[in-house]
Amino acid sequence: METYEVLYSLAIIIIFAKFFGIVARKCKAPQVVGEIVAGLIMGPSLLGLVQPTDFLSQMAEIGVILLMFSAGLGTDLKELMKTGPIAFLIACAGVFVPLLGGTVLYGCFYGFGAVGTVAFYKAVFIGVIMTATSVSITVETLKELGYLKSRVGTTVLAAAIIDDVIGIIVLTFVVSLSSGQAAIGAVCINTILFFVFAIVVGFISYKIFKLVTKRYPHTRRIPIAGLAYCFALSYIAEKYFGIADITGAYVAGIILCSTNDSDYIAEKMDINSYMLFGPIFFASIGLKTDISDFTSSILLFSVGFVLVALLTKIIACGLVSKICKFSFSDSLKIGVGMMTRGEVALIVSQKGLSIGLLSPVYFTSVILLIIVSSISTPIILKLLFTRDKMAAKAAKEAALATK
Repeated sequence: METYEVLYSLAIIIIFAKFFGIVARKCKAPQVVGEIVAGLIMGPSLLGLVQPTDFLSQMAEIGVILLMFSAGLGTDLKELMKTGPIAFLIACAGVFVPLLGGTVLYGCFYGFGAVGTVAFYKAVFIGVIMTATSVSITVETLKELGYLKSRVGTTVLAAAIIDDVIGIIVLTFVVSLSSGQAAIGAVCINTILFFVFAIVVGFISYKIFKLVTKRYPHTRRIPIAGLAYCFALSYIAEKYFGIADITGAYVAGIILCSTNDSDYIAEKMDINSYMLFGPIFFASIGLKTDISDFTSSILLFSVGFVLVALLTKIIACGLVSKICKFSFSDSLKIGVGMMTRGEVALIVSQKGLSIGLLSPVYFTSVILLIIVSSISTPIILKLLFTRDKMAAKAAKEAALATK
């Protein structure tokens, strides 16, 4: 591709992605949904203004690495360690049940392949997509309602963070096993070795970054070093341990999340993502989404995909919350709060496409899930909290009336 063709593609992507992102935000939907729709409209499926290329795929890969790095930087490690076993149990249920539900759903539509076959891993990968939880919309809703620091709010936030960590580990296992290059024992060993390596190197890196940020706070060399560290750990994860590069990026973010300048690093990363790499990544999903093969069968699968993804999170997380002594009402709130999907589901889907475990047509199902969960979660949470607030008020008034 000639240089001027690359510049044309970048200009079209940025303009379309930002315009439709603003439209989505005005419609109370996540901005990323608009950017995906932009890619779908300008891609080969509709207008044909931009064609997917190797260059755009590589730029999108950088975008997804930066997104996972930012997600790691945004992790509150102290809160994660403090919440204890309850959030961990909720997160485990929030991963296992959707994973099983997605696998069974795909099998019901397209048949159950023998364990170890490509068909089997394709089914499992549909479940892997369902494991991700995007808590950003839930957080904004709880903040608006004034319940972010409540027991329910803290539990949802911590469980969502742990949920994503477990989900990434599950993704690593499935990707490694599906490649056919390693047995499950080797995958386990490589995964353990990587996390041991990450702990040792991470501790040393953390100390170095802490000293540097203390001596040179808010200097440009800090985010530059952080970015280099992110890329290095992503490369090492993929090259030497057979672990997904996005896992390395996420771990790099977690290692640096407690340094003095973690917010400053995240701020600079967000600029890169917002300006260029983020729009390219999300628009590339739309570019690669093939709606020409969209049939009534795919439509039916998409509806089932959305229902199973939402219900498995609500039931699994809600049931474990109830077992952990939450009231029925609070358990339902936790389940609903955990059902949103966003960037991580898209990142996992993109990884599946790149290794051949997901067909482009199924991106439509993922996009539909993100839209439905992003719109319905705030509405349902608001109804649940308002109902309880009114019930508490009525009970208080009744008690006063009897005095």
